[in-house]
Amino acid sequence: MTQWRFGIIGCGDIAERHVEAIGQIEDAKLIAVSSRTESRARAIAEREGCEWYADYRELLGRGDIDIVCVTTSSGSHAAIGLDALNAGKHLIVEKPMAMSARDARRMVDAARERGLVLSSIAQRRFEANNQLIKRVLDAGGLGRLLLAEMTLPFYRTQAYYDSAEWRGTIAEDGGALMNQGIHGLDLLLWFAGDARTVFGKTATLTHRMEAEDLGLAILQFESGAYGTVMASTSVQPGYPATVSLYGETGTIKLEGSSIVRWAVPGWEQPNWAQEQTYGGVTDPKSIVTEFHQSQFLDVIAAIETGTEPLSSGEDGWRAVRLVESIYESANRRTEIAIGEDQAKERVE
Repeated sequence: MTQWRFGIIGCGDIAERHVEAIGQIEDAKLIAVSSRTESRARAIAEREGCEWYADYRELLGRGDIDIVCVTTSSGSHAAIGLDALNAGKHLIVEKPMAMSARDARRMVDAARERGLVLSSIAQRRFEANNQLIKRVLDAGGLGRLLLAEMTLPFYRTQAYYDSAEWRGTIAEDGGALMNQGIHGLDLLLWFAGDARTVFGKTATLTHRMEAEDLGLAILQFESGAYGTVMASTSVQPGYPATVSLYGETGTIKLEGSSIVRWAVPGWEQPNWAQEQTYGGVTDPKSIVTEFHQSQFLDVIAAIETGTEPLSSGEDGWRAVRLVESIYESANRRTEIAIGEDQAKERVE
């Protein structure tokens, strides 16, 4: 039986979800952690019985680590992730995968060239209701998709943005779209397919911060369906994100982790009252570990079988590309195309 050996770079709050997920997998072991804040790395290492480093490059130099999790601040994901791939490690990187589509593409290309698995954290794909919705859509259960809507009416205090210098900055964190909204955008792209065009608007209305606390967009998908997006961290007291899908023959609405509207001909109505897993509305720490664990198991299976994980590097790139395109549209005050050809030109 293979034991998969993990290293974690970054020892902030989200790293705890990764530590817990690894600990719950029978064939996984945490070998080492790293943080610029030595006290954090030492505390986790002593608690978990593993090694610790202040310089993540020392962790990457170990030959007994197979998979590296990058849980640092968002702006460092690409640089550290590329170092991990160049060191020959399979990579799981927290959202967003990078702060630009160009850097995300560099990570995808590096993983492919080295035959490594790269997975961007999108744990909501592993929720049972979301997987059911995906099966319905793939089977044509709603008929032709007409409209897909995503709303994220979250709330964050000013103290949250003041808690670290990088929070709320464009280069290191992003705003309501790149940081909080990217999970909902990933689901939107997973359900509806790639977006073709976007018209975006952003604003900073209630916080002292560089990035936006309100982002809006109108999309058209490659399928011809339309989409709308709203992401905010200014809505009090904060509410769960929603995804609504309207097809020619049916409708589904997801609120948090619950399906609250279900009109799907020929499909049995699910138990939509099972909401107990959704978190992060007002407290970013209030998320469960269960679906990180599911994603880690999926990554291990992808390594063992030579297949793509359910949330691949390509998927992480698509989500970042969409946010970047919304920002670009807002800055240019016009609708823009976000097709494959344009994205490749940006990388080159």
